Amino acid sequence: MKQALLIIDAQQELIDGNENENSVFKKEELVANINLVISKALESNSIVLFVRDTDVAEGKGEGFQIHSDISIPLDAKVFDKAATNSFHRTGLKSHLEENAIKHVVIMGCKTEHCIDTAVRTATVNHMDVTLVGDGHSTTDSKVLSAEQIINHHNKILHGHYNVDHFSVVRSAQDDLFEPTHDTYR
Repeated sequence: MKQALLIIDAQQELIDGNENENSVFKKEELVANINLVISKALESNSIVLFVRDTDVAEGKGEGFQIHSDISIPLDAKVFDKAATNSFHRTGLKSHLEENAIKHVVIMGCKTEHCIDTAVRTATVNHMDVTLVGDGHSTTDSKVLSAEQIINHHNKILHGHYNVDHFSVVRSAQDDLFEPTHDTYR
């Protein structure tokens, strides 16, 4: 089965914060886990894809770039988006289809926005998803702490399904490119 690692909005200014926004929860752990999973993706011959949000740092400069502590593979493809949905007008869906991807491992920021949307959209588009439970992050909202938001999404997205395709939540330490979806079908 062909697989992809999709890393969403792991951008310098979004992860580290700026004068108006705090850094994401457990940013060092997030970056370390992204690097760990990139290594696993490369070992399994999976493709590595990044999505950047053009709203971050107004779409320019160092703040817009993928975080400097992330080891970006030379053959990684980068898509830029203007919406919460990584599949909206980016070419991502076409690229996944052209590569016959049936399983997507998802990581990045922010949990309740772009990560949640990507997981749900991928299942609708005939892919199984593994969300890396310790590989996505966010900031506190006015109602919930970042940790509560992350825990909530890990709970509700584990087993989220669209009849034939669904998502599971696993740890960065797991063998993520040996999907476990069939054990649940």
